Amino acid sequence: MSYEEIEGQIKSAGEKLKLDSSTIEQIYSPQRIIEANFPVKMDNGKVKIFKGYRVQHNNARGPFKGGIRYHEDTNIEEVKILAALMSLKTAVIDIPFGGGKGGVRVNPKEISQDELKRLTESFVKSISDFIGEKKDIPAPDVNTNAQIMKWFREEYEKITHQKAPGVITGKKLSDGGIKVRDEATGLGGAAVILEIAKQFSKPVKDITIVIQGFGNVGHHLAHHLAQMGFLIIAIADVDGGFMHEDGLDYYKTFKKVYHKKGKICDTCYCLIHGESTDCKIVTAESVLYQQADILIPAAIGEQITIKNADKIKAKVIVEMANHPVTHDAEKILKKKNVLIIPDILANSGGVLGSYFEWIENTTDKKMTYKQSQEKLIEKMRRATHEVLKTAEKFSVTPRESAYLLAISRIAKAIKSQKI
Repeated sequence: MSYEEIEGQIKSAGEKLKLDSSTIEQIYSPQRIIEANFPVKMDNGKVKIFKGYRVQHNNARGPFKGGIRYHEDTNIEEVKILAALMSLKTAVIDIPFGGGKGGVRVNPKEISQDELKRLTESFVKSISDFIGEKKDIPAPDVNTNAQIMKWFREEYEKITHQKAPGVITGKKLSDGGIKVRDEATGLGGAAVILEIAKQFSKPVKDITIVIQGFGNVGHHLAHHLAQMGFLIIAIADVDGGFMHEDGLDYYKTFKKVYHKKGKICDTCYCLIHGESTDCKIVTAESVLYQQADILIPAAIGEQITIKNADKIKAKVIVEMANHPVTHDAEKILKKKNVLIIPDILANSGGVLGSYFEWIENTTDKKMTYKQSQEKLIEKMRRATHEVLKTAEKFSVTPRESAYLLAISRIAKAIKSQKI
């Protein structure tokens, strides 16, 4: 995906909504792009310069919101794309945030823990004027975690001389985080699928599910889908996995293995037959081609392309990964009447969980774990209903519908501002 592709989709939606050209331009143009070259003292005493980015895409609806990644291939184009997608995600699920994203060009595996801490602190110094509880709220992303967020907050508070628990999200429980945060993306995806289930003329227990990916998102997604009663017939990750048309016993086959950090292709248990010898072994690629009601790419992007779109047999694709279906592949799947639930809706449960954490950190409003789960499910189901309803109204795909819904909300906020 390129930024030009996102810009094109925004322009197309804006024209359908009959927005004026200046409003459309405000929506697709990032408000601020920060590039920082900052020093870090290494363990050998030498100082090394690292490059960091923060793109603040749009804050018409609220503070900028988005993760910070540490990766050696991080670049400004990637960060711009992710910041724009975050603006759309927060708008499509209707929470009062804008969109942002950040990153540092570094391989964290190649530096020590002390160097990682100093790198984080120096990066915070370089962007501290532009972030804050009511300005821009970072969060963990690729290769960043709760510990790094703790360092981030501590350095920010040291610089500003004030307590600011809401300056970042994705914290440990002991540091002001919330329990639902780790599972929020997977739980949100399960809630989306629960609403999509209404499209089928059969009960949930007979709706077949195939999942590619078993990281944090795929694991929590599978767990909640199993609890909701869906029939998971296949799961695979990079090491492979299993498929059984009678359904897999998620708890015996996958849950224990996940917690033991083993491979998910070790032993297969069927819901009906127990430990089974007739399970079909599938790879991360072949799992995509299984016959099922719902296919869920929950691993990495661009898994379904023009080269393999014809092999897809599922009736619905739910994009839990970012951009797992390419633009050209979507054209093929549209002709096959495959319904695609876009990533800006499907995987937005994570930012919704971050919103709950931020609310708790900045106000006296607190929820129990059960309340936060219930509210997240309710909010995601409502957003899904609105996307499908808008798709029907405009006779467009769910992706086009999600863009229409998000952009109409951002445009409304822009028009309410005094310039």
